[in-house]
Amino acid sequence: MLYPQNIEIKLGFDKIRERLNELCVSTLGRNFVEKVRFSDNYDLIQKMIRQVDEMKNILQFEPTAFPSQNYLDVNYQLSKAAIEGAFLTEEEFFNVKLSLRTIQECLRFFDKKEPEEFPQLRELIKQAIAPQPPMGELKMDSKAPPSGAGATDASGAIASFLLSLDKIIDDRGKLKDNASSELQAIRKRMQNQENDLRKTLDRILKNARANGWISDDFSLTLRGGRMVIPIAAEHKRKIKGFVHDESDTGKTVFLEPTEVLEANNEIRELESAEKREIVRILMELTNQMRPHVPVLRKAYTFLGIIDFIRAKARLAIEVNGIAPLSLNSQVVDWKNAVHPLLYLSFKKQGKVVKPLTVVLNSENRILLVSGPNAGGKSITLKTLGLLQYMYQCGLLVPMAEHSTIGMFKNIFIDIGDEQSLENDLSTYSSHLTNMKYFLLNSDRKTLFLIDEFGTGTEPSLGGAIAESILEDINKSGAYGAINTHYTNLKTFADKTPGITNGAMRYDAEHLEPMYELEIGKPGSSFAIEIAYKIGLPKAIIEKSKQKIGNQQVSFEKLLKELEIERKVFADKNVENATKQRKLDQLLEQYTSLKTFLDNEKKTILNTAKLQAKELVKNANQKIEATIKDIREQGADKLATKEIRQELQDFQDGLNVEKLVVNKINVTQTDKVESENVEKDVIEVIEGEITIGSLVRIKGQEALGEVIGMRGKDAEVAIGELKTTVKLNRLEKISRKEFKNKTAPKSKVVGVDMNDKMMNFSFNLDLRGKRGDEALMEVDKFMNDALMLGQDELRIVHGKGDGILRTLIRNHLRGYKQVAKTQDEHADRGGAGVTLVSMR
Repeated sequence: MLYPQNIEIKLGFDKIRERLNELCVSTLGRNFVEKVRFSDNYDLIQKMIRQVDEMKNILQFEPTAFPSQNYLDVNYQLSKAAIEGAFLTEEEFFNVKLSLRTIQECLRFFDKKEPEEFPQLRELIKQAIAPQPPMGELKMDSKAPPSGAGATDASGAIASFLLSLDKIIDDRGKLKDNASSELQAIRKRMQNQENDLRKTLDRILKNARANGWISDDFSLTLRGGRMVIPIAAEHKRKIKGFVHDESDTGKTVFLEPTEVLEANNEIRELESAEKREIVRILMELTNQMRPHVPVLRKAYTFLGIIDFIRAKARLAIEVNGIAPLSLNSQVVDWKNAVHPLLYLSFKKQGKVVKPLTVVLNSENRILLVSGPNAGGKSITLKTLGLLQYMYQCGLLVPMAEHSTIGMFKNIFIDIGDEQSLENDLSTYSSHLTNMKYFLLNSDRKTLFLIDEFGTGTEPSLGGAIAESILEDINKSGAYGAINTHYTNLKTFADKTPGITNGAMRYDAEHLEPMYELEIGKPGSSFAIEIAYKIGLPKAIIEKSKQKIGNQQVSFEKLLKELEIERKVFADKNVENATKQRKLDQLLEQYTSLKTFLDNEKKTILNTAKLQAKELVKNANQKIEATIKDIREQGADKLATKEIRQELQDFQDGLNVEKLVVNKINVTQTDKVESENVEKDVIEVIEGEITIGSLVRIKGQEALGEVIGMRGKDAEVAIGELKTTVKLNRLEKISRKEFKNKTAPKSKVVGVDMNDKMMNFSFNLDLRGKRGDEALMEVDKFMNDALMLGQDELRIVHGKGDGILRTLIRNHLRGYKQVAKTQDEHADRGGAGVTLVSMR
């Protein structure tokens, strides 16, 4: 049960709903946003929360792996397809194709994951994509779709139908030439006829231009679907034919020569035949789709739910929402909770929201919050209400991971002024009306929030009535929070089980709010201190003290002193904690160093003992050998002297320092030999690039000759190919270098136009490319498009900051063949895609 009816507006949940609508990418998801409702079904809430939490993990750790666009609502198309005799247009089938591909990508994402990953979203898929009758692959040249035996899951059905769509509808939303053998034959005849027609008109145009009847910049054009030539009005009788149109000034007429009349007629007949065949194909495709409309409706319901869950996950990421520990009981144990709307607002301003830590349990069910005005009492209540409401609507909430949130069956709030002229209610009367509802309906599963309890009437009477109401609400076992300035309520809370005081902290020295809630003690209104701060006359303040009595003044003074002492001790605690951390660090360093030195000492002593033992052994051996030599020499004086000198040299070679062991770290260095790869370097020369200059395109091996200049653009002939390149992308080379590099090395291979046409794609994806690299791709793309006579192109560059989009569109303006550039439809990429229309 919720009270009042406009509780969502009072708590600010209507703004949360608006933001969810903005984060959905389709009407499918927005339909579910409108259906969001408060629930006290614990299992249902847990399922919704886990779904959002799983989607949040996907968006955070695999943002590009999950589809983010083409969540298209095609329910209208499905309804249309369900009508016998109706058929969908090419564009409608294109939307179905794009959205089915999105559904398929969603399903494939989960298929690639381990079975235990994302259990709630997988369960959602099982419920939405249930086994259905098979959808056979469509064959356009057959009269009826093939039938299958048994049943298949809806994902297989979607994949089968999508395969049929891919074979018939291309990436521009048009029927492919090979959608049927008849269509392919018609279009082939049409293309041949148009080529013959163009050759004839080119010949007539060339002759007319030679005779001066046509300006050099005139070219073939279309009028009424028929190919014509523009000619000066005064020369229109020089060529036999039919005038279809004239320019606005009347100086130019558009003439269809008699010579091409039959060819144009045949083309028009072929166009009509093409339209009839297209309608036949679309009719058959719609017939194929019709039996499976119920399956597709369920699939699109699933797509809408995914869009909705994705929007909730995106909101959670924006506000740092989490899924805290949840209990199916009444408890509030929140750490560092923040108001999501305030967080988003402060984030734009570069500010930080002070978090709220609050605990309501069976021992302290009601929190009485006091403190100065503008200290954060109201926002504390709204944070409590909004976060609890959001969670029980299936949304993640911004608070610390170790928080605990419970369930409430009822949420009652009395926040704001509810004066009513119609019901003749004053502010205080509306508060009492709310209190009456609270008293009659509150129980142990109720969360209530009351702002400025007891205000709006004479203070002593208002305080007494508020205390009586609080006493009865406490007996009901309800949970809640109340804001007040009344001293009698603070005293009542201090001595009544189930109720605890809370204070909005205030800097008593600087008289500034700290926006922090402290539970366990009442707060002061600091009315007198604030009056001093704003400069109210001292005499007025002293009179005020006398009027309120010594007891109240002493109480407020005690609260102020407690706040100051608390701040002093808090600062000391922080200082002591800092010192203790430093002391612990030093002690740890000392212990570590002492251990290291003790170990080193033992190592050095042990090594020294071993070396000394070896040294003594070697010395004894040397002495024994010396004595032996002296005896063998017969104690000859000269020989003895030489032997003694050798012994002395051995003794001098011994050094006490050798007994000290130094630890030496030996590092082996791998020698890596770099291989110098000789590259075929093309020498670039200085000088201005003009017509006739030999040049190379920067970063490429292609060499050519400048044959024309237009501002900052140069027309370059590269072999038989001519292209337009920006001057800043060219480097000048010597004629000798050009001859060396362009010397024939292999047989010249011609361009296979049929192969180019078969492999040409109307779609160019430039996402992730740098500016220069993207422009080179655009030039190559445009050259192929112009060579093949394409009339509409699609360039995908992404949204980002719009830099790459602006660069590409400015570059396209340099092509005179480009009529216009514009954004793609919002559902198919919007500003992240540029549509190019050719002249």
